[in-house]
Amino acid sequence: MAMPGTAPPFASDEALRLDLRGLKCPLPVLRAQKELAKLQPGALLILECTDPMAAIDLPNIARETGDLYEGRIEGEGFTSHHLRKAPGP
Repeated sequence: MAMPGTAPPFASDEALRLDLRGLKCPLPVLRAQKELAKLQPGALLILECTDPMAAIDLPNIARETGDLYEGRIEGEGFTSHHLRKAPGP
């Protein structure tokens, strides 16, 4: 979470945003993997999820793939998870 009065580092990035509200485990993770595989290195993926397991699963999948889990923001009735495709070599 950002400090009060500051924007999170991903606020101005161009991002691919997916609305995954209503999908249950394992679908948010599977969709994240599929989309991350298509993205260019450094690209931002924002996933809007209602499944509480996404808060555990998405950081884990990022760690396994080498991508970056940049955090989450609680919305009204959903959580916005921010993942960044690992930088290229």
